[in-house]
Amino acid sequence: MTEHPSAVAEKAVVRARLRARRRAEVAGRDRASDALALAIDALQVVHDAGVRRGSWVAAYESMPSEPPTEALLEALVARGIRVMVPVTLAEWDLDWREVGTDVDLGRDAIDRAEVVFVPAHAVDTDGHRIGQGKGCYDRALPRTRALVVAVVHPWELVDEPLPHEPHDQPVDAVIAAGRGVCRVRATTTP
Repeated sequence: MTEHPSAVAEKAVVRARLRARRRAEVAGRDRASDALALAIDALQVVHDAGVRRGSWVAAYESMPSEPPTEALLEALVARGIRVMVPVTLAEWDLDWREVGTDVDLGRDAIDRAEVVFVPAHAVDTDGHRIGQGKGCYDRALPRTRALVVAVVHPWELVDEPLPHEPHDQPVDAVIAAGRGVCRVRATTTP
């Protein structure tokens, strides 16, 4: 991935601001309520995408500061949908394993997914996302043609354009507790 110094610096500043807001606001959230809302939204997304029993979806196991995905994962599995979650590799690429197992599926397993739920610190209305800054999903997403859906806190779907680089992979939609499913206009322009 080729880095653009000004965009990298801009992203670092925005990421720091977003992390600070997360630290300030997450403790006041009702995690159980957020988890339920995200699970309902995720089920709507997979229904609308035509995902059937036995089909694959990629998601992730959230960290405490991230929007909770535990109920989302459980709801998908309960409906017979196979769910893969990422395993971060040393070079910041992603391998995958089926949730609840330790069996690696391989880097290209994401190509099986019909929907990919990704973490983000924020997403703008053009589908640009700010992640953790290691480029894991920017490496993995070109290996799929799936619908890509970012999972964020309600305040993290932003109107102002986020800094991005040509290699940054856009998302197609966003789910945030209390906001439902929000389609965004994904673009590939820098």
